[in-house]
Parts: sequence; structure tokens; C-alpha cells
Amino acid sequence: MVDRDAVEPAAVNAEVPHAARIWNYWMGGKDNYESDRAAGDAVAEVYPQIVTMARQSRQFLIRVVRFLAAERGIRQFIDIGTGLPTMQNTHEVAQGVAPESRIVYVDNDPLVLAHARALLGSTTDEGATTYVHADYHDPGRIIEEAGNLVDLREPVAVMFMGVLGYEPDLAVVRAIVGRVMDATAPGSHLVLWDGTDTGAEVADGAEKLVESGGVPYILRTPEQLGRCFEGLELTDPGMVPITEWRPDRTAPGVDAYGAVGRKP
Repeated sequence: MVDRDAVEPAAVNAEVPHAARIWNYWMGGKDNYESDRAAGDAVAEVYPQIVTMARQSRQFLIRVVRFLAAERGIRQFIDIGTGLPTMQNTHEVAQGVAPESRIVYVDNDPLVLAHARALLGSTTDEGATTYVHADYHDPGRIIEEAGNLVDLREPVAVMFMGVLGYEPDLAVVRAIVGRVMDATAPGSHLVLWDGTDTGAEVADGAEKLVESGGVPYILRTPEQLGRCFEGLELTDPGMVPITEWRPDRTAPGVDAYGAVGRKP
């Protein structure tokens, strides 16, 4: 359960489902309330695959971060819309490969801020982890504050992991992604995954989430997500279901696509 002493009272309303806590529940975490579990169960009733999607999204993150650190030599990561910490977070994976890695977590949620304080001490002798309290609609602020820890003159991985559906306008999404990537050095990478409208049941699940009091989430086509990578060099296998991106084991398919692109 949520540690009430670690969370500012004003930041918590246990009676209203909360997006980060619902996702935490689907992932098997314990930082959630009854309202979150009820909303999560309502979605899973019409779209059982959502639990698989949530857990496979973390496996995708693990594979991508390990790939970037081990094979592309990336030592700086900006994880935008990080959500509640669960298992094998970005800093743990990156610093497990390269202890000198520097990680900036970004989120605008007061509840995430409270939990993120625990991560601020998660450093190695060489690396560091910090948190920026900002909305991804303010990329200028993200770039400015992230620059206090990472050197934007050197390659960095920018990560948008299942969060851009909260913005309904694709043009705005592309502008946000483009603004952040424009501030990075050549050799930087964009990592992005999101839920897609590739099945009837996933649309039913999105509707049920809203009916249960959750925040609406826009499902896009894989082609629309791919437009965020224009001007970048896609890493094989390109834009694919997240379970098919360099898998280390067989997993069921999900209505979520992702890709990694390199800035030339």
C-alpha cells in the first residue's frame, strides 16, 4: 500500500482513481488504493490484455535502456512522464550496465514527486539520479532543468513511455517531442511507446477507464506514432508491438507499439 507518511496529504485523494496508481496496480505494484483497483478491474474486465500491456511495457523499458547503455554507449537518460517507481526503473537498468549513468526523471504529478524523493538517493559513486517536477507540455523547462544534471552537448536518450496519449492533438505531441530532441546532441536517441487503436477491445477498455473516473487516454495508430520519429534513424526492427522489439523471450502481442530512433 501507499506509505501515507511519505506522501503530502494535499496530493492524495484516495476516493478518485489516479492514472499513475492504476498503472501501478496493473503492473503488480502496491502503491494504489481501492478506487484505483476498482477502476483497473473495470478496464481489465472488458480488456484483459491491459495487465499484460502494463507489465510488458516495463520489459520493453528494460530491454531498451540496456540496449542503449550497453550497445550505443548512452550514459544520460531523460525519462519524461516516469510515473510511480516500481521494479527495474530506468536508473537501475542503466547504472547496472554503466554505473556512471545520469538519469533525470520528469513528471508533473504531486504523488509521483513524493515517491520520487526515495529515488534521489539512488546514486552510484559515479552516476546520479534526479527528478524534475514539470509537465511535458513545457519542454523548455524540462530542457533547462535537465541540463543541471546531464550535458546536452553529449548524446542523451529521451524517453516518452506510454504517456503521450494524455495530449489529444497529435500536432502538439510531435511539437513536444521535436522541441526536446532539437535540444539534444547528434547521437541522441528517442524512445517512445504508446497504446494503439489496433484492436476493438482496447477501445472498449479506454471507454471503461473514463466511465470509472480515470483520465481519458487517446489511442493512436502505429503510423501516427511513427511520425514522431521523422528526421531520426529508426533502429531495427522499427515501429513494432513492444513485445516484438528485440525480445529476449516469447510474449503475447499487445495493442502497444514502440520504437527507438537515433538523431543523426
